Formats: sequence, structure tokens, C-alpha cells
Amino acid sequence: MKVIYILWLRQIKRFFRSKSRIVGSVGQPMLFLLALGYGLGSVYKRAGQGDYLHFLVPGIMIQTALFAAMFYGAMIIFDRQFGFLKETMVSPVSRLKIMIGGALGGATTATLQGILVLVVSYALGFRASHFLMVFVAIFIMLILSLAVASFSSGIGSFVEDMQGFQSINQFLVFPLYFLSGALYPLNNVPTWLRIIAEINPISYTVDFMRWALIGQTKFGITKDLVVLLITLVVCVLFGAYRFKKVQA
Repeated sequence: MKVIYILWLRQIKRFFRSKSRIVGSVGQPMLFLLALGYGLGSVYKRAGQGDYLHFLVPGIMIQTALFAAMFYGAMIIFDRQFGFLKETMVSPVSRLKIMIGGALGGATTATLQGILVLVVSYALGFRASHFLMVFVAIFIMLILSLAVASFSSGIGSFVEDMQGFQSINQFLVFPLYFLSGALYPLNNVPTWLRIIAEINPISYTVDFMRWALIGQTKFGITKDLVVLLITLVVCVLFGAYRFKKVQA
């Protein structure tokens, strides 16, 4: 457990020492909240859907956690290039513990960035349906972030350059997010889009987050929770399998 804690703490210190990363973590989400929340809010309200900002905030929080957790794979590439990964691998510690410790650190920093977005959202007028449910929302972000960070560690284990990692990141993460219903309701969407959303695990995480923060759900919280936990298990297994084969 000490090894996992140290590797977790390393990621936390990395995050808080990078002031630009902290500022940047809320820059893009704020742009989405302002441009979409206020720009499309009147259209959304005239359509009889209610307050678009309240609908949008859970999706933006998931976006922040998703993208930040995926960035953990880039850290593995950096560690390989600067020799830290090699030093870690030759130590008498199992690779599983190394992967778990780093992924937990990446998941924690991603969750912290999601919390920052929630704080900014409150300043813009967002209010959760019940304050205690905010802690449920944080738990949801943490589970998703751990799953994505584990998956990202698996990707970073066999991709050797940053350009390749960014290409895979854009190819996988952007479609998963934009086809999840995070930015728009899934009611009355085309059949092909509904089918994609129903097989997209991020859709259920967004739905779970909306239930926690504004009391709305499309799939039901039981299905949301089951899909989220299955995603976690699959991603951790994938990350552990690939990390065992990493060449430092």
C-alpha cells in the first residue's frame, strides 16, 4: 500500500505544482458553459426543456474528468522518455501496484478538476437539487476517472510518442463524449444516434451524473451504476494487462 500511496502522491504533487494546468483545467469547461449554457439556453428554454445550464453542467463535469484522466497516459510516455519508468520497473514492486498507484493519482487529479468546474458552475448560477448529492456526483467522477486513467495507462504502455497518443486520444475520447448526450438530450434523436448512445458507456455516466445533480435520468440509476462498474473492471483489467508488457 505504501508504494501505491507514494505513486498516488507523486501525481497529486505534479498537479498542484503546475499552476497553468490548474488554470487550464477550467478554461475549456468555462468556454463550453458560457458559449453553450448562455448561447443556447434561450433556444433550449423555448423548446420547453427548462434551464439548459442545469442540463449542461453534469455533462461538462464528465467531460473535464474524462479528458483529464485520459491525459494520464501521456504521463507514462513522459516517464519513459525521461527514464523514471525504467527506474520504477527495476524496483522490487509489482507492475500492477505501479499502474494502480499512478492511475489512482490521475483519477484524483481529474476528479479535482471536475470539482473546480462545479465550483465555477455555482458561480454562474447552477444549483444541485440536493447539496448532499454533490458527494454522489464526486464519487461518480472518481469511478469514471479511475476507469479512464487505467485505460489510458494501457494505451500509454504501447504508444511510444506523444503524437501517436494524441491521435488515439482524439479517435476514441472525442466520439465517446460527443455521442453520449452530454451536450443535448437524447429524446427524439435519430435512431442511429440513439443506438450509439445506448452502447456508449459514457452515456450512462452522464445520465448517472444528471440524476445525482438535477434529479433527471433516462436509463435508470441501476443500469447506470452497473454499466459504470463494468466499465471500471474492464478498463482496470486492460490497463493491468498492457502495463505488464510495457517496455521501459
